[in-house]
Amino acid sequence: MDSQTKTEDCLGWAARDPSGALSPYKFSRRPLGSDDVSLKITHCGVCYADVIWSRNKNGDSMYPLVPGHEIAGVVKEVGSNVCRFKVGDPVGVGTYVNSCRDCEYCNDGVEVHCVKGSVFTFNGIDEDGTVTKGGYSSYIVVHERYCFRIPSNYPLASAAPLLCAGITVYAPMMRHNMNHSGKSLGVIGLGGLGHMAVKFGKAFGLHVTVFSTSISKKEEALNLLGADKFVVSSDQEQMKLTLHLVIIRLIPTCHS
Repeated sequence: MDSQTKTEDCLGWAARDPSGALSPYKFSRRPLGSDDVSLKITHCGVCYADVIWSRNKNGDSMYPLVPGHEIAGVVKEVGSNVCRFKVGDPVGVGTYVNSCRDCEYCNDGVEVHCVKGSVFTFNGIDEDGTVTKGGYSSYIVVHERYCFRIPSNYPLASAAPLLCAGITVYAPMMRHNMNHSGKSLGVIGLGGLGHMAVKFGKAFGLHVTVFSTSISKKEEALNLLGADKFVVSSDQEQMKLTLHLVIIRLIPTCHS
């Protein structure tokens, strides 16, 4: 059933100023349209982007700001034209919730490069002029195109981080054909993204080497995540032996 006039209180956690402190915040989502999916949010991953915009590090934050773009939940209502999802389906929503849906990039399935600009899941301007609010909230309404089905046997808590951190490492691995067993992969940094790269690499059957300046990460890399080798990146002799690897850099850096 379409809800052209129906609104519903949504409980979220919002930053009100550049301190980034979050506090409870009630607001209304847009009414459900004929092509929309409304989902109850059960889990939302924490991304450093949430910190950046909550604290206005880019100078464009619009308060009150509800962060969160690694969203997993369950469909609670669908519009009359929706055919890909039904009530009760486990789904996810990632870093953007709208685009023009008509340009060459949208037609090629890379809406993030939309010529008119994709609409970010939070702190974006949607087509109706409203400011988008993210997954630190009880539910969200999005066009079905920007929902992704999650297998029913996959834990939603594990699925949520895949919607940003996961795709961030998965995309370059696929782009460089690093999904074929027997290849070697180097991962620099073992943080939120790095551990994802190790897990994808091992799932693809790759020989995975982790590089880190922190020897304390060795136990986690080898015994918890299953990496094949751990290299202390400040050790020049160890580094000389790794020049053949395809390396994914997953640590913050500045480029001039």
